[in-house]
Amino acid sequence: MRLLTMRDGDLSRRRFLGIAAAGLATTALPSAARAQTVLEPPTKPILPSESTVAAPVSIDVNARPLASFDIRDRAHVRFGALEYRSGLVLTSSFRGFGGLSALRLDAKGERFIALSDHGSWFTGRIVYKGREMTGLADVEAAPLLGPDGRPITARGWYDSESMALDGSFVYVGLERVNQVLRFDFAKGFTRARGEVVPLPPAAKRLPNNKGLEALVMVPQGQPLAGTLIAISERGLDARGNIIGFLVGGKTPGQFSVRRTDSFDISDAVLLPSGDLLLLERKFSWVGGVGIRIRRVELASVMPGAVLDGPSVFNADLGNEIDNMEGIDAHTTAEGDTVITMISDDNFSMIQRTLLLQFTLVE
Repeated sequence: MRLLTMRDGDLSRRRFLGIAAAGLATTALPSAARAQTVLEPPTKPILPSESTVAAPVSIDVNARPLASFDIRDRAHVRFGALEYRSGLVLTSSFRGFGGLSALRLDAKGERFIALSDHGSWFTGRIVYKGREMTGLADVEAAPLLGPDGRPITARGWYDSESMALDGSFVYVGLERVNQVLRFDFAKGFTRARGEVVPLPPAAKRLPNNKGLEALVMVPQGQPLAGTLIAISERGLDARGNIIGFLVGGKTPGQFSVRRTDSFDISDAVLLPSGDLLLLERKFSWVGGVGIRIRRVELASVMPGAVLDGPSVFNADLGNEIDNMEGIDAHTTAEGDTVITMISDDNFSMIQRTLLLQFTLVE
């Protein structure tokens, strides 16, 4: 989802959102956690045509460590079922870097594919020192290519918001046009061309800025094996719950996710245990900013179901959060399940690209 941003550079993001939460601010509506002091007014907004990659290119990404996740208590490391491991603030002089809305890691949690909502791939490697992330290496940006071999932005397809992996295949959800593209990375890696995946007619009727926001491919050995789970950000059914779809597989159909406390879906990931984690976020002038993760049993996902599950993680502006839009999970050699989250800075100087990692405490 693309969010509106504030133009007054004299306010820090945290102070601005604190005022907003109290209902006192009157500037343009933001919709995500912002936690960095702004020392000068932001430059003019970067338009999609200026931030879209035209050809593959190697880029440098700088990383500043976050010593703690809790701003109020640096010694606090446990947050619900998650224990903070490390975090980075990522910046780059490359104008196309930002807007990161989805992230997938390899089995070791090192190699990554990230997706910008302006139609760009970012690939590379997370560098670790022990269990802590220290930076990114070998980063390359490349355009998402459509069936005709041209960047998808050439046909006005932006808001590439969600991603799922299935062997060499990468599925990408396009929110504004409510389509899914499938890329075969065995055919040129990020130079592969996307093919349109047929979706249920109801998917095309989702709101164009509240559409497909989370994709998960169910692997062999799990219930729904071979099924693509696609969940909207805030496409609502008649009861006000969030609409999702089961695409392909043996039992395709539509389901819902119970919407509570004004949270919207921003991503999802399937754990090695088989449970589904739903990353959610909210913003309101009265209630402020919140990030939440709910845990849902995969066995409960079926046509006609209304999914629900307990919250295992909650965060607000007292924590190092921003517009958290991507989530993934991997297992370390020591057997830890590590949850990785990334934020979409909306190409705004009053937001940040954060890369955060936590241990899931079962």
